[in-house]
Order: sequence, then structure tokens, then C-alpha cells
Amino acid sequence: MLVFYSKLINSNWFQLKAGTVLRKFKSKGGYNVTLRTPAWRNLNDLLEFINSLVEEDAMIGRDSKVTRDEEVDWLAERLKNLEKDRNMQIVAEVDGVVIGSCELSPRGGRMRHVGSLGISISKGYRNLGIGQEMMKELEKHADDLGIKIITLQVFSINERAIHVYRKMGFNEAGNIQRGKRYKEGFVDNTIMVKHL
Repeated sequence: MLVFYSKLINSNWFQLKAGTVLRKFKSKGGYNVTLRTPAWRNLNDLLEFINSLVEEDAMIGRDSKVTRDEEVDWLAERLKNLEKDRNMQIVAEVDGVVIGSCELSPRGGRMRHVGSLGISISKGYRNLGIGQEMMKELEKHADDLGIKIITLQVFSINERAIHVYRKMGFNEAGNIQRGKRYKEGFVDNTIMVKHL
């Protein structure tokens, strides 16, 4: 049954809906993790999730807290795009709480075969293989979006993340000096690419 379900998910005629469970697994550290598409019921979790990353001063693009209205708009856009097969968004849950989020979005026009990947995981759940599993799941759906190349951007000082991305088959394609603000200064922005 699981094999058949997996084939359904990865076929072109299967359209993902909000809240679709994609996979369950046990992470390093023994956490039972569910990967699925987000749903409206995740609104409060997602708001708390992003704001906890901002409070932590995690190495993410956002540097200010999100309001509830902003999160409503963000989630509405993601769910609309998901249902119209315009992007792929995955959340990771442990005990019913969102602890990770990963998105793959195709660019437009002559670059529609190139997708941008963004990923973040809550403190306490990093370095357990959860991010790698989310990325693997996203890659399964890249072809359905017409994506042949995946790009991502990472803080050049985030050596652990760069190590994981290399392990996942990404290579450095460029570096924007002082491309990201962090703490009281600037750090380089490393661009990484994977050809599927």
C-alpha cells in the first residue's frame, strides 16, 4: 500500500492538496517526523516558527518578526500556488508541531526550469537529518514543476549548512561579497546549485 501511495504522489496526475501527508520517518535522536504540505490549521505554528527563528537571530533572510496578517497572506499565497502546481511547500512536524519548513519555487520566463529552494528548521531539531529528508522529498516533485536546476542561497559562515548542501549534491556557483546583513555587520552570500 505504501509503495502504491508513493507512486501516486510522484505521478504527474496526482495534485497535492493542503495537508497531504507525504512521508513519516524516525529522525536521528528518535523523533517521529511527519512531512506534509501545509494547511490552514498550521497558521499559528508557522507564525510561532518563523518568529522564533527571528528571535534566535538564525541565519535566515528575515530579520524582523512577522505579524499575524502577514503570515495569513504568506500562507494563503503558498496554498494557492500549491493547489495550482506552481510551487512545492513542505512542513516537518514532531508531535503535531511544525519544526521545519522547506519550499521549492520555479522562477519565471526563460528561467522557469530553475527553482529556488528555501529551508529552515527550529533550534533543537537541527543536525538530525530532518532537513535532508525535506530536501529529498522536494526533489521528488521538481519534475512536476518543470524544474531541472535547483538554486539556494546560504550565509557563507554557515559551514554546517554548506556541508549538508554539498552532501545533497549542491555545488558553489558564486559568492556575493557582503551580500547578507548579519549581527552588526555583513557576511558573504554563497549561491549553490544542483542540476537534476
